[in-house]
Amino acid sequence: MSWLKISFAVKKDQLDIVSEQLEQAGAQAVTIEDAGDHPLFDLLDGEQPVWDSSLITGLFNAEQGLDAVLAELANSFTPRTLPDYQVETLADQDWERSWMDRFQPMQYGSKLWICPTWCEPPDPDATNIMLDPGLAFGSGSHETTRLCMQWLSGQELEGKSVIDYGCGSGILAITALKMGAAHALGVDIDPQALQASRQNAQLNLVSDSLQLELPENVPEQSEADIIFANILAGTLIELKSQLLGFRKPQGVLILSGVLQSQKVLIINEFEAGNIVQVVSEGDWLMMSVIAQQ
Repeated sequence: MSWLKISFAVKKDQLDIVSEQLEQAGAQAVTIEDAGDHPLFDLLDGEQPVWDSSLITGLFNAEQGLDAVLAELANSFTPRTLPDYQVETLADQDWERSWMDRFQPMQYGSKLWICPTWCEPPDPDATNIMLDPGLAFGSGSHETTRLCMQWLSGQELEGKSVIDYGCGSGILAITALKMGAAHALGVDIDPQALQASRQNAQLNLVSDSLQLELPENVPEQSEADIIFANILAGTLIELKSQLLGFRKPQGVLILSGVLQSQKVLIINEFEAGNIVQVVSEGDWLMMSVIAQQ
């Protein structure tokens, strides 16, 4: 059997409508991915993706014929106009296996791994973070997260405190806890990201040590030995005073989500009274901001 893959580029507020219309038109499966290059994820009951622009795809039995499928889609969208779409014909395959094969264990340093739950950890004696892309707003594959994970892999975290600002899936806070940190605070503007972090913390048996809050609910006087801010450069600048205020005197602020072209801008903002160390991968930077002693 072959399949027709019909895809629509949509905004976040259109996802419910388009997903419903695809199902009404007889789609055998509906998948959603970032319109950029981030991994696919499956939706939990009641969840919405956090991406502003997404690619939503319906998979149809090609034996129906393209004209018939498009007619069903046009009917399901009535009275709306069928949005622009792309069509691809695909050979039969095990779709679940194909999706799972895209996500294999990822190693950071010598003793730190992120592993999907369907894989046996390659090194049972390492620190293994069990994280399914299907549940994550951030799965460790993007350069900004990889840079932070590489940095974490070389740290001694026993007894340390961590704040993960813009925690997404909770991957950085959870990793720190599994490496020995005593407590972590995860902060995100999206309640669904906090839900994903909570589920991932439960999966990794660190729920008792992870506090999750919306920004407006972060306790006053919060501080930590390590603060991660894996967010966009403009937001880093807006939050500069707050992020530096979280840092203990001997602590470190880790800034990620910074493009090479934004390096000078961020250094100029954060270097007063600090030592700023920079590492890079591709177009992306991670900066360690340490107070001058």
